[in-house]
Amino acid sequence: MDEPSDGQLLDAFQGGDSKALSTLIARHQSALLRHARSLVGADGSHEDIVQEAFMKLVQRPLVLPAETRGDAAAERQLLSSWLHKVVRNQAMDTIRSEQRRKRREERAAEFDVAPQAHSAVEANDTRAAVERGLNRLPAEQREVLVLRLLSDKSYREIAEITGKKVGTVGWLVSVGLRSLSQELAPLFGAGNGGNVQAVGIVAGGQGAQGVRS
Repeated sequence: MDEPSDGQLLDAFQGGDSKALSTLIARHQSALLRHARSLVGADGSHEDIVQEAFMKLVQRPLVLPAETRGDAAAERQLLSSWLHKVVRNQAMDTIRSEQRRKRREERAAEFDVAPQAHSAVEANDTRAAVERGLNRLPAEQREVLVLRLLSDKSYREIAEITGKKVGTVGWLVSVGLRSLSQELAPLFGAGNGGNVQAVGIVAGGQGAQGVRS
């Protein structure tokens, strides 16, 4: 039996089916946690941000436009983008109110003085190494790469979520991938171009190949 679409689950939840909400949370939670963590760090506040996003969905359920009804992929894309935007807005509020950005950049600057060879030794698997590398990138690059590589969002979807132009998103992805590949060069043992492709494959996205605009 086919799994219910996001639209069907939203309808079921509004009709009083609490299990439908649990299914939606399980379906979207991991990607939202990665997005929130890329913005505010892994101190636990990212979990609160994602919980708040789902609370907003409960309080004001998203109404899907008629043209998406019956198209499971379109329904999922619309709900995913809506949730990511809520997470981003909540994260920005958290950063502004607690000045998390300044403290995070200071910690990152201190961490960057450690020898790169040491971090390569600590990498138990390549995906963990990619995620550590992402955490050292500037916030804007880190956010778009998390959305692109780990959540498999297109440039247009990332632009909608972040409020940036598609061209800016593409530039941030390109610069971020290159910086990430240079840092991971000892791990992959390849030139910059090969590392960019490898980063995308390891992260579970399409990397520099087959990018959806």
